[in-house]
Amino acid sequence: MLAVVDSGSRPRILQDVPAWFEEWEQSLSRFRSDSELCQLNIRDGQSVPVSRTLWDVYQASVEACLITDGLVSPLVLDALLHAGYDQSFERMSAGAPRFSLDDEAAPVSLADITTDAVACSICLPKGARLDFGGVAKGWAAHQAMERLKAAGPALVDAGGDIAVSGPRSNGEPWPIGVADPFHPDQHLEIIYLERGGVATSGKDYRHWTRGGIQQHHIIDPRTGLPAETDVLAATVIAPTVMEAEAIAKAVMISGSRAGLMRLEGDASLAGLLVLENGERLDSWNFRRFLS
Repeated sequence: MLAVVDSGSRPRILQDVPAWFEEWEQSLSRFRSDSELCQLNIRDGQSVPVSRTLWDVYQASVEACLITDGLVSPLVLDALLHAGYDQSFERMSAGAPRFSLDDEAAPVSLADITTDAVACSICLPKGARLDFGGVAKGWAAHQAMERLKAAGPALVDAGGDIAVSGPRSNGEPWPIGVADPFHPDQHLEIIYLERGGVATSGKDYRHWTRGGIQQHHIIDPRTGLPAETDVLAATVIAPTVMEAEAIAKAVMISGSRAGLMRLEGDASLAGLLVLENGERLDSWNFRRFLS
């Protein structure tokens, strides 16, 4: 996590950023058994009051599902566990999942989840367990940027999900490196962003072998399996980092042809795709962010 305020000095509010992220992780992490999210996931059939943080991220996940036509869904936790992604990637092994899986549970959709905005409560039906994944990262980057921008132009990078409040204090855009998935220590491009968000989704880092089969963490909700895609990494620029994160994942799942069509069908978006064969595809308006 990186947070920068371009104010000519280091404002004291920057000291609070690690505590914000720790608080959000305690609420939203599926890798902490005592987190608010994990506790919600084991109370199916019950209406559970939740914090404003969890409520807002759940709403962000619903919005991500809507704008991606269902390709980004918070209802992929069991699919991730089946694939072997049962703990944080740094600690993950290729062994059996550490969590019990209910193979007999009926399929569920977001429409089956009951919410109450007044009580700020969520009721998950049997078989529904949530994982906010990249949506939570994008939300956290956006929230931190919103809090910091009162102290000056701000940039927040939450694991590659980057939120920018506006131009730097000298009026110039922020330079942001796009990593080369074939050479992670090198930049494929430097983009220049005045405001909004940028996010990269890829299967170049989080991948593993389980049962002799190559697996990765980007689940296609239509199949419940790691997406079969020719895209190795997708970088998307959007009006907000939350939208950039959702669209980048949707592009990954869709594949290069449909993914590029999605980007080029919306003038507010721009993107760069790197394919497994090494080919690079840019959306029609990506070049305007290169100078």
